[in-house]
Amino acid sequence: MSFSLKILGSNAAIAAHHRHQTSQVLTMMQVPFLIDCGEGTQLRLKKFKVKSQRIDHIFISHLHGDHYYGLMGLISSLHLYGRKKPLNIYAPPGLKEIISIQLKYSHSILNYEINYQEWTPGQSELLFENVNLTVHSFPLDHRIDCSGFLFQEKPKKRKIKKGLLEKNISPLTIITLKDGKDVLDENGKILLENKKYTDNPARQCSYAYCSDTRYDENIIPYIKGVDLLYHEATFKEDMKERADETYHSTTIQAGEIAKKAKVKKLLIGHYSTRYKELEPMLEETRTIFANTELALEGETITQE
Repeated sequence: MSFSLKILGSNAAIAAHHRHQTSQVLTMMQVPFLIDCGEGTQLRLKKFKVKSQRIDHIFISHLHGDHYYGLMGLISSLHLYGRKKPLNIYAPPGLKEIISIQLKYSHSILNYEINYQEWTPGQSELLFENVNLTVHSFPLDHRIDCSGFLFQEKPKKRKIKKGLLEKNISPLTIITLKDGKDVLDENGKILLENKKYTDNPARQCSYAYCSDTRYDENIIPYIKGVDLLYHEATFKEDMKERADETYHSTTIQAGEIAKKAKVKKLLIGHYSTRYKELEPMLEETRTIFANTELALEGETITQE
């Protein structure tokens, strides 16, 4: 399994119809990332048996309440649980001030450190990197500064074919072959041809998260070809004018973006409270992009 996505909340604005405000947990290469933190996120983490103490990285897309009002409660609970290790929060300018004021006036001193990394509005930039992964921001078209996030595995090494190499082969030779290079002698003559002794590397996996945005083809270069795209679909197509006025997208528009970006799978969410039943939204999106699913709370989407 290359990554899994647990849906904690999938509604827009307020909780309704047993749906809650936006929040997700993406686990990629065994690293859990909390993406947005709507009201009640910590309760959803408990309900769906996601260990909050394992979460070291939180990404906040923008400062509308349905995407971060659950953060202060989670921060406080982690303190009460005795957390010691730092918490990393990647967020728009202003969130650090909001959290600091609440801690100040509640006379709270946390057991752990919060490291804030502000993403730059209107730009794409590298926010996180480890040996296996990168996370980049990219701008969305919303009423206030809003960012999407692209999670990508780094290119993988080539795989050594079993049974072809001598058992006493040197580690340097293995490294050279995995790097896609031929093994040469001191005179530059090929001793081991790479394509003979290795197979192509495993495919890189990728996930793109587009929280609140109007229809915007400018995001296509950032999300092109991803394995899974989450794109908001707040309204059905007959509410297109309302979607534009409120800087949101329709089902058809989400499908169009997925189609033009040639993604492998589309996940829609951020449903307006006007919709109790979601199947009509799914059916409408599939008229444009067939491989579409609903973001349903408690469900886990996996990518092998």
